[in-house]
Amino acid sequence: MPTAIITGASRGLGLALSRALAAEGYRLVIDARRAADLEAAARELGAGVTSIAGDVAHPAHRAALVEAAGERIDVLVNNASVLGPSPQPPLADYPLDVLEWVYRVNVLAPLALAQLALPRIPAGGTILNVTSDAAVEPYPGWGGYGSSKAALEQLSAVLAAERPELRIHAVDPGDMRTRMHQEAFPGEDISDRPEPEESVPGLLALIAGEHASGRWRAHDVAEARV
Repeated sequence: MPTAIITGASRGLGLALSRALAAEGYRLVIDARRAADLEAAARELGAGVTSIAGDVAHPAHRAALVEAAGERIDVLVNNASVLGPSPQPPLADYPLDVLEWVYRVNVLAPLALAQLALPRIPAGGTILNVTSDAAVEPYPGWGGYGSSKAALEQLSAVLAAERPELRIHAVDPGDMRTRMHQEAFPGEDISDRPEPEESVPGLLALIAGEHASGRWRAHDVAEARV
């Protein structure tokens, strides 16, 4: 039974991907900051799921996730992230202490978790770092979140070059109807955005090993697979 760690798995894309991997027979270690939401997700996912509530920015929590996964980790999905202030401020007014927190969660935590997991990931294993088009497009007001995802993408690319025996991907899931997306557009109607489940087929194709390490858009991967 393959094992996957998925962070930020109590809702949105993390939960949608957890459902799909559970259906494929994966043993899952999942986390989220809100214990009640995580417990509800774990109950839905059923047997073979270990849920550990906590913040990926905390070293002890990351260590607990890796220990719960055991000696072999086939897939690590760094999905947990934070938006920062809502609404998003321009960089000229961005609070630097908040920006430091955004980087701690969105950049340092994924790398730190990968560092702990790497000795347990066999050749052919996968690290999937969830990114955003804001990492490559200069959207006004998105300088904090976007630059953190740009940093994550570069970390992913360098790690892939250093560890060619693994598949290390930065994947843009596209716009989704999620709580974070709603926070990014407070007061706006985002009902026209697709559900997170529509991004899952592309992620599954990357996890299945059909693509070399790189930056991918989930919908492009899914369309190429059809």
